[in-house]
Amino acid sequence: MANYQSVRTSDAGALGARIDEGLRAHMNKVYGTMSVGMLITAAGAWAISGLATTSDPATAAAQLQNGQYLSQLGYALYASPLRWVVMFAPLAFILFGWGAMLRNASAAAMQIAFYVFAAMIGVSLSSIFLIYTDASIVQTFLVTAIAFAGLSLYGYTTKRDLSGFGTFLVMGVIGLIVAMVINIFLQSAAMTFAISVIGVLLFAGLTAFDTQSIKANYVAHAQQGDTEWLQKSAIAGALSLYLDFLNMFQFLLMFLGNRE
Repeated sequence: MANYQSVRTSDAGALGARIDEGLRAHMNKVYGTMSVGMLITAAGAWAISGLATTSDPATAAAQLQNGQYLSQLGYALYASPLRWVVMFAPLAFILFGWGAMLRNASAAAMQIAFYVFAAMIGVSLSSIFLIYTDASIVQTFLVTAIAFAGLSLYGYTTKRDLSGFGTFLVMGVIGLIVAMVINIFLQSAAMTFAISVIGVLLFAGLTAFDTQSIKANYVAHAQQGDTEWLQKSAIAGALSLYLDFLNMFQFLLMFLGNRE
């Protein structure tokens, strides 16, 4: 009986060690995929913003208020009806495409789709280089990276169950979207400031919440040995944290960024 008990304890310990090792690899996959996506977005936004402007008035399609000139590409992306496609294509992908891919596509296909999505975000985000100074964009990015790292580490290590905050945070994001739509018509500076502050707080909370959820989902499914599901889960987790980082960066930029 004692030998059986010791074998059982040994097996449980070995299983726990395998799960811990697998969890570390899983989280490395999540953070690595997210980081590559962020690099694609940053490089794409910077490259497109360069192609969207020109210093030659003779070839320019339009002049901006800060003295810069839009190239033909810049005019198509930011002033023509194509801008609506640029703005809403990433949203349409998340709402209508990602869920279907999670159910039916392979992990490799999902990873490629995530990188394509990151490139689409880079195109839609490229206009920030025409609005804010390069120095303030870099500064805000570094502040966001430091805050994100701390919040994600907290979500990974804390013993406190954050699942109860999920509904509150999602409802807060919905309310924030409604407020942003209203402010399109009001153009209130005070409301813009409030939206940016609340947005930072909400996505800071979501960063910790999503990190803990990714960890909990892995632990819950690791014993089943569903390798394909775990690989797809890593890509889905990378997308969640990518969106948390991206939104926190944009809301911080709203009140930290210096305009051109």
